[in-house]
Order: sequence, then C-alpha cells, then structure tokens
Amino acid sequence: MTQLRTIVVVGGSFAGTWIVDHLAPLLHRTHNVVLIEKNSHIQHLFMFPRISVVKGFEMKAFIPYTNAFHSTPRCSTSIMQGIVSTVLPERVVLVGGESIPYEYLIMATGTGTLPLQLTTKVEGMTAKRTLQDRMQEAHDVVVVGGGAYGIQLAFDAKEFYPHKHVTLVHSRGQLMPRFHRRLHAIVVARAAALGVSLILGQRVNIPQNGFPTSGPSYTVDLADGRRIPADVAVACIGNSPLSAPLLSLSPASVDTKSKLILVKPTMQIADAAFPRIFAIGDVAATGAHNAAGPAHRQAEVAAQNIVRMIAGDRPHVGYVPAVSKIRLGLGLHLYVEFQDPLDVEREPVVKFLDFDDGKHSQEEITRMFECRVQQVWERRAPGVTDYYL
Repeated sequence: MTQLRTIVVVGGSFAGTWIVDHLAPLLHRTHNVVLIEKNSHIQHLFMFPRISVVKGFEMKAFIPYTNAFHSTPRCSTSIMQGIVSTVLPERVVLVGGESIPYEYLIMATGTGTLPLQLTTKVEGMTAKRTLQDRMQEAHDVVVVGGGAYGIQLAFDAKEFYPHKHVTLVHSRGQLMPRFHRRLHAIVVARAAALGVSLILGQRVNIPQNGFPTSGPSYTVDLADGRRIPADVAVACIGNSPLSAPLLSLSPASVDTKSKLILVKPTMQIADAAFPRIFAIGDVAATGAHNAAGPAHRQAEVAAQNIVRMIAGDRPHVGYVPAVSKIRLGLGLHLYVEFQDPLDVEREPVVKFLDFDDGKHSQEEITRMFECRVQQVWERRAPGVTDYYL
C-alpha cells in the first residue's frame, strides 16, 4: 500500500479551515491534510468585541475542532495543537522540537501578538469574562484603535452601558482608513448619536506590558500630553502578520516593513525556489483587505493550484482582489453593509440593517446579536448543543 504524502496547513481560522475543506475531498487517496493550530478551538473572532462587553454567550465563540471536517472523507485530515517555530525544506518544526514533514505547505497563520501561546477554550472564556466584569464596573472606558474591532467594541460598550463614558482614540484622522471616506462619516455620525467621544489623529503611549487589567483607575496618555481617565482601556491595535517561521527558509519572501508574506497571484510564495509553499489569508500580501471573503477566495485559488501541480500541471489560477466590502456593527442591533466604489467617479454602495426595527423574527435578532456564530457551530460542530465543549 502506498504511503500517503502530507499537506501541512499552518493556522486553523477561516483561511486554514477553508483550504482543508477544498483539498481533503480531492486528494484523500494520495495525501493526508494536517492542520496545525495554536488554539484548542476555532475562535469566532467576529464575536470578540461583543463578548468583551455582553455576558452570557462567550462560550459560543470557541468551537471545537473535534468534528470540524466531518464533510471530508474519513481519515483524510488530522489536527494538531501546536506552534510552528521554523519552516525548513519539506518539514516544519514545532515549539518543543517535533518535526512534521510536508510535500506542500500552506501558511494561513493570520495576524496576532507575540509571543504566541497555546490557548484553551477555558483560558479564552476566562479572559473575556474578566474584561466583561471590568466593563460592568467601569465608569470611564477607553478603546484604542479605530478599525472594525475597536469601533464595534466602543459602540457596543456605550449602547449596552449608556451611562458610561466611552472614548475611542485613533492615530489617524480617518476611521476605517482602508475604505472610502464615506464610511468614516457614517461611523462619526453614529458615534455622535450614541455619545461616544472620538479623539482622532493622536497616538497613545501604551505601557510596555499593556494597560492594567486590575487595580485602581489610571490614565491613558496621548502623544500630545493629554491624559484620559480610564477604569478600563482596551488596545485594539498591534496585531502583526505571523510570518516569522518562514524567515528561516525564505527571508526574501517576507516584506521587511509590513511582515506580510509576499505571494504570486497563484498564492505561491514569491521565492521561486519553493513552488510548493503557499500563503493565504491575512498573512499574505495580496492587496485585499483582511476579511473572511477574500480569505475564502484565496483558499480556493491555492487549492486549485495545488491540485493541478499534484496532477503534473502548471499552476495557472490567479487571485484578483475584489472591491473591498464590510458589514460593520454600529451598536447592538444596527449594521452598515459598505462596499467601496469600483472607481473614483462612482459612489460607494451603502445599506443599513436595523434588527431593532420590529421587522425581524426573534431568531434573526438572536443570530445577529450573537454575530452569526450559530452558523459556525452548524458547519463545524453539527448537532452539538453543549456549547461548553
């Protein structure tokens, strides 16, 4: 019996799980797909701003990997919890020294903060519950970072606790700067309606060890000398592309400034010496904004090219970034669906969704309030109703 060869996928969030979905059904007779992920559970990151504020369903944000690939052929996939420290020709080395061989490697590591740590569901839930308690007890809340995460956290906090003073600080003059400026205007108007204080164009002096997570009130110090009182401050900045393991093999494939992995349209890394190494998702320099939609398409492109290469053909499927779009939470029940214009002569496409307008069923309201996490459970853990697993 011919021994199966190995495809290694590093990173088990959206991009990583999707490429496993694509590869395993097509290649299970010749290859085993091994997913290496640092977290014990799939983390539904879209929920994280909300469960930083609202109690009672934080356990749903962590979905078990146990049956995540139930739709793929039996024994075609395996999952390891670990951290890849080094990429070498034809093998990756984990923290701790274990070595995993590969014929093809897909880096889907995303972004994060260093140093990386193995995390469990209990640890993730405990961290969110600690933050929820601090939010509940606080009078002054400061959120640093005017991207989607920071905006949604600040708006949720203010709407859920309307008597608290919530300040959102952003280093640039424009919120959501990757998008057309009209999205900034929408967010500014919503901040005014909710009563969220905005401080734009100011950097924050974040302590080396981060903001305090316990103890008395303190101040958040701005670069211009102002000091903002805070009972709790949350930094929604600082995530970097997790590309470091590739530096040991192909430093030329990692951009020195952005730390993104440089890729060809085929999603192969830019270094022609390693055609069987791919990068997808937020860690890859594709020109797309960081979101689930682009990651899904990149997974499709990489999978199609890997299948072609295994069959002896040349990879020719190319990824072309689509126009940027987002569904951004503007509070507990209001969302804006925003799509950038195709060119400078056109206007963006804007649609508001209000789930507190009396026109939606309770099931629809609950699904959106829980950031559509139920769909992830249905896809990755069908039939499971014990959300503490």
